[in-house]
Amino acid sequence: MRLLTRHRSFHPVVCTVAALGMLLAGSVSASAATSEASTPVPIDPPDGTVMSYVVNIDNANPGQTRKAEKAVVDAGGVVVQSWPEIGVVIAQSDRAAFRDTVKVTGKNVVASVGATRTAEVKDKVTGPQAPWGPGASGWNQGKNKPVNGDEPTTPVPAESSDAMEGQQWDMRMIQADQANLVTDGSRNVLVGVLDSGIDPTHPDLQANIDVADSVNCTTGGRPDQSVGGWYPTTSDHGTHVAGTIAAARNGAGIVGVAPNVRLASVKVVNDDGYIYPEYAVCGFMWAAQRGMDVTNNSYYIDPFEFWCDDQPDQAAVREAVARAVNWSNAKGVVSAAAAGNSGLDLTVNTTDAGSPNDAPQPIRRTINQGCKDIPTQIPGVVTVSSLTSTGQLSYFSNRGLGEIDVAAPGSSILSTTPGGKYGLKSGTSMASPHVAGVLALMKSAHPELTPAQMVDKLRADATPTACSAPQLNRGPACEGTTALNSYYGYGIVNALKAVQ
Repeated sequence: MRLLTRHRSFHPVVCTVAALGMLLAGSVSASAATSEASTPVPIDPPDGTVMSYVVNIDNANPGQTRKAEKAVVDAGGVVVQSWPEIGVVIAQSDRAAFRDTVKVTGKNVVASVGATRTAEVKDKVTGPQAPWGPGASGWNQGKNKPVNGDEPTTPVPAESSDAMEGQQWDMRMIQADQANLVTDGSRNVLVGVLDSGIDPTHPDLQANIDVADSVNCTTGGRPDQSVGGWYPTTSDHGTHVAGTIAAARNGAGIVGVAPNVRLASVKVVNDDGYIYPEYAVCGFMWAAQRGMDVTNNSYYIDPFEFWCDDQPDQAAVREAVARAVNWSNAKGVVSAAAAGNSGLDLTVNTTDAGSPNDAPQPIRRTINQGCKDIPTQIPGVVTVSSLTSTGQLSYFSNRGLGEIDVAAPGSSILSTTPGGKYGLKSGTSMASPHVAGVLALMKSAHPELTPAQMVDKLRADATPTACSAPQLNRGPACEGTTALNSYYGYGIVNALKAVQ
């Protein structure tokens, strides 16, 4: 699972598809220092192999979407999900020539089409248009699969699981304990946890989970509210993230940053641990449609750690995800995301050694300025780096001047795990939910703020922190000033100022 991992400031959304593409291309700082072409990653499935695709439409409107749907069927595909608001259709097909054919059948409608993965899909769509039959089953195996480099959970003994608030150094570092003297958050605020699911029976989470707005997006990228579909299965990641955001103040266990706000479980991690693009698109669109205020995104989208705009499949995927992020932003959703656990400086990195991660063997490839980590490097997403209890940059945390917005605690974070348990986890995945919680408190105290205003305030409120040595002195050195640098961005997130 690629849960984690990286982000930017908000921009207004323009309704045309062309404008959305320009927004993506022009608003993100470079993530690599070379202008060489990126290493190609061919995706050439044989006939009979079911693959998943994004089909992007020239103009986002219902009429054009219907035409694109027909083009998909005429090309030998199945429409899994349509998002007419952003001009994106998610399709599956077992035809090797599907990408080329749908451009012909959808001429004057289809702008781009791209495969969303390199492996055959297991979450196959069933129905009269699906000649390959029912979806695969029996592959939900294993527990607590790793997410994008996050470290394994260290269980906390059961005898220590009462009144653990005193152990939460992370809340004191960001002044959440003081902010909670002002507000524990409003029940009107809803936070979407785009992750591996939340245990709805955990005593610290049960009171705050909004069942009506929870969903499973891992059924091909189609929203599914079947009972139990959004529960955790092979990973404790989402439950841990949820506790940091909004574990209830109930006299037992831990307390989250915003212990009175509501949580929606938006499951975007499948049982094999992958966050494929169609799952993330579904998650962002669902958050916007359900009126969520904040989302947390502790992952990078599989199977590429960096998606390159000089590769047709990868460029089409980036476009689809960017449209979903921008539309959710326009609907009032502000999103926080993890910076990533590769210990990289995102401004100078030229190599991606682990992609595609769903292939038998990754390709060590050259990447360039047009290769981005998504969703973290899409405009409208707040990028969060990770800190230790001493305030140092965690050794695993990505960094980058102009890439990091704020820093937050991410090493050895105590939070909830499935089965009413607790554990310590480390990763930028653990840093991002601290910021999502602060944004939830901010929205509670200042409901009138737009996403762009919230990001501006988050940066302005952050505690400026001078460059320091990273934990274990690993990775690229810090660059910049106390006011803005590559480790802390604008500083350490501050919950108290957020509610003032």
